[in-house]
Amino acid sequence: MRQTTMPYLTSAFIVPAGTAAPEPAGPPGPPTVLVADDDEDVRALVEFTLESAGYRVIMTGDGLSALSLAVQHRPQLILLDVVMPGLNGLDICYELRAKPRTTDIPVLILSGRDTSGDIDLGMTLGASYYMTKPFRPQELLNRVQRLLHP
Repeated sequence: MRQTTMPYLTSAFIVPAGTAAPEPAGPPGPPTVLVADDDEDVRALVEFTLESAGYRVIMTGDGLSALSLAVQHRPQLILLDVVMPGLNGLDICYELRAKPRTTDIPVLILSGRDTSGDIDLGMTLGASYYMTKPFRPQELLNRVQRLLHP
């Protein structure tokens, strides 16, 4: 009996007869979090907290590079300090919301500026959440998890 080779359908396209089916994509890597804070100690604490929980962390200490990294890498979450060299965190948040490539990325502002006016302004400019310093690492981790896995 002669066996015929027929094309078959995959989820995205028809594969010609005799061609191997594409390998299924492996599980996605860990979520990436961009951390922008000019305080090296805060960056180190946030990095340790998030990496210990299995997240991939990209860090920077200034606003201009934060905006560039956000557009280039499209992380799943962005943590911004308000007071930084270059652009401040509020300006970055506004710019992120204005760019189609980054408008849907959750932004958590982590700042020492803790007046209700500061918090209201951050939320008005598009922050998903505003958290004040000092903070407990577990509190930060809980909020990150809620923003990434609503």
